[in-house]
Amino acid sequence: MLCIESFSKEYAVRKITHAEIKQVLSLCKENTLFYQYRPPFVTEKSILDDMQALPKGKSIEDKYYVGLFDGSHLIAVLDLIDSYPDKSTAFIGFFMTDVSIQKQGIGTKIVQELSEYLKDCGHDHIRLGWVKENPQSESFWHKNGFSETGVSYETNGYTVIVAQRDL
Repeated sequence: MLCIESFSKEYAVRKITHAEIKQVLSLCKENTLFYQYRPPFVTEKSILDDMQALPKGKSIEDKYYVGLFDGSHLIAVLDLIDSYPDKSTAFIGFFMTDVSIQKQGIGTKIVQELSEYLKDCGHDHIRLGWVKENPQSESFWHKNGFSETGVSYETNGYTVIVAQRDL
């Protein structure tokens, strides 16, 4: 099991509870560009569904749907699956920062701290997917050392580009 408190050295990290769904919804609603490329638009139900969503062969013990907090302010949401698609890889299913902190290097710092922690835990890679043609997502993940794997897939009317970062 991963120690979520070690995901970041600067921000408090804890599992999102049902009581914090409205905070997550508020953070996500402000990121309208993301949902232009990856519909449908976020709802409380979609967040609850995401909190339980798992790839085949994984259990809820492998899932870390967490918030990163600066004091009481939710600044980022992260959905991480440990040891997926293989033991040496962690999978980011979702990562979003509050619009008020974007373009300040904070998201990059969070990804870097998470990468260092996962490497210390014995992971060799982080994998994720972004929606094809979403310039914000593609730029952010490229800047953070992720490269396309050559794999893509269609889902819900859009194409997902699978990318990976070696640790």
